[in-house]
Amino acid sequence: MEPDSWLGVELRHFAALQAVAAEGSFGRAAERLGYTQSAISQQIQTLEKIVGEKLLERPGGPRPVSLTEAGTLLLRHAESIVARLQAAQADLHALRSGEAGVLRVGTFQSVGARLLPEIMRRFREQWPQIEVTLEERDSDEELAALVEKGELDVAFVLPPFGDAPLETIELLRDPYVLVVARSSPLARQQTTPSLARIAEEPLIGFRACRSMDPFESALRASGCEPKFAFRTDDNGTVQGLIAAGIGSAVMPRLTVDATDPRIAVIELGSRVPSRMIHIARHRDRYHSPSARAFVETALEITAGEQLAA
Repeated sequence: MEPDSWLGVELRHFAALQAVAAEGSFGRAAERLGYTQSAISQQIQTLEKIVGEKLLERPGGPRPVSLTEAGTLLLRHAESIVARLQAAQADLHALRSGEAGVLRVGTFQSVGARLLPEIMRRFREQWPQIEVTLEERDSDEELAALVEKGELDVAFVLPPFGDAPLETIELLRDPYVLVVARSSPLARQQTTPSLARIAEEPLIGFRACRSMDPFESALRASGCEPKFAFRTDDNGTVQGLIAAGIGSAVMPRLTVDATDPRIAVIELGSRVPSRMIHIARHRDRYHSPSARAFVETALEITAGEQLAA
């Protein structure tokens, strides 16, 4: 096909492809978009004709419709294009709102508990007319995707960021510490335990959070395989299990309530690379004055945090 023929591709064609891929059938895709089934089928056929490739496998009967290799490739581009349209819509809304309106902030558990309250307090003093809505996720990757789609104005994230069109600013480095029960022999040890010694412990870990990746990578690089007694994405549950003697954990310092008398916190130094916390916004979007001020406030607050190992 000549490249000019692609000018006939419309957003509704991409929306139909997304819906069929997600639902596995033309009928459910039609319900999702509020079209008739024949309209969805026609849009897919038109798209296949324009791009010159078969995009869907249609097995018939109760078996689900699936993407071909070409369909999978095109879907990735389609999702990016639709996300940019959503971001443009959010931009115009922000432009209309001016210095009033809503600022949408994405966060995850430890940042929400330890950093966000002071950031919010200072921001609200300076921008009382701005309504801040918070979106918390266990996965910072989800937050990055919401920024890309224009559903969030800013979000706290962890690298790496993939190919998302994000502009990120490092806020602070959050070192890893070993957390054990106060009664653990490790709590009374005079020297910092090696990774090999830590690997001998039953470990408590996070389930979906990427915060575990540096620790697990460091363990495996030292020739050890971690043994997890339990995984959860709730920081309080992790600490409660440690206090009960169920296991130990290597955690970013921000996730730990060091005032808990039931536990001991042991510094690990450079044994595990620190977690880097960034704040992200869309690279190509319009950033309202309030969004820029929020980022500046986050930088001011975290500049006073002494977390680096």
